[in-house]
Amino acid sequence: MWRKAHFWFYLLGICLIAYGGWKWWGELNQVAPLPVYSSASSVKSSQPKDKPLVLPKGPLYKKQPKVGETIGVLEIPRLKAKLPIIHGTSESQLARGVGHYKKSVLPGEKDNSLLSGHRDTVFRRMGEIKIGDKFIVQTEAGIFTYQVKKSRIVDQHDRKAIVSTYPKPQLTVSTCYPFSYIGFSPQRYLLIADLVDFQLNK
Repeated sequence: MWRKAHFWFYLLGICLIAYGGWKWWGELNQVAPLPVYSSASSVKSSQPKDKPLVLPKGPLYKKQPKVGETIGVLEIPRLKAKLPIIHGTSESQLARGVGHYKKSVLPGEKDNSLLSGHRDTVFRRMGEIKIGDKFIVQTEAGIFTYQVKKSRIVDQHDRKAIVSTYPKPQLTVSTCYPFSYIGFSPQRYLLIADLVDFQLNK
């Protein structure tokens, strides 16, 4: 009797592990399709390279996106990755790609734009990104190139870790830390990047 019960408990454990792996794999492969924007050949360079970066005075976007809407593509050359950016950071948005914190400015605008993603899906190789690497964000407004200037590890409840940088355009990319932690991570890993170049759509 005990051997039979032991067998069923063992089988149940195998099923739970298999289900967890299947669910994780499903989330990993159900990212939103990448949107298509104007190609680089159809956008104009914003200014000469030998002059300081000057952003346009008017708004970059005609309207604010809706939660759940795909707003752009995050390209990480170091990882040879292109990831969809979804407006919002709830679980349903993070399951589809990189989430954009809706209370932060949109990429390219004059303040701190915050992107977040799961460490075991879209950002599972985030630890490989180095200082000086680039983040290239493409949206309906244009192509915005950011360069990583520093990384930080902060407590998950530290609300002062991400601050306004207005009028300086900045990108903060966040994921849970430690990367190999099992369960709810106690910390957050931040990569802070400055806007170094942009091309606006015609």
